[in-house]
Amino acid sequence: MNREKVAFAFFIVLALTVNFGFFMGDIDNPEHHNVYEFFAALVVSMIATVLKFGDRTHIGAVLLATSLVADLQLVAAAFVWGYAEQISGSGMTPSVMSSIVSLSAGALLANLTSVILLMVETIQLRR
Repeated sequence: MNREKVAFAFFIVLALTVNFGFFMGDIDNPEHHNVYEFFAALVVSMIATVLKFGDRTHIGAVLLATSLVADLQLVAAAFVWGYAEQISGSGMTPSVMSSIVSLSAGALLANLTSVILLMVETIQLRR
């Protein structure tokens, strides 16, 4: 068993599941979306991105691209959240939370693509 591949797959799947946990709930209800869970999704996604830098294959490049998309979506959501809470006078409104959750949904889709590509790569190695 290759420990690097285990860690690689672990963080890819963890990025998907933590982001999914944040995403679940009413889209406009801030009580259904925990800031710490969002922070965990962002950190795990960035760790998964760093782990993807060493792969020089074509599928590795696609995995890195999907991870960068997820990071971009989550960083944009973090900026929206920070602006709403720290700069804007209105605070966290249902429309702001909807924007944050929508950006998180984009990251979720990118993470799902990464997991599907990981499964495809794993199936191809068996043959």
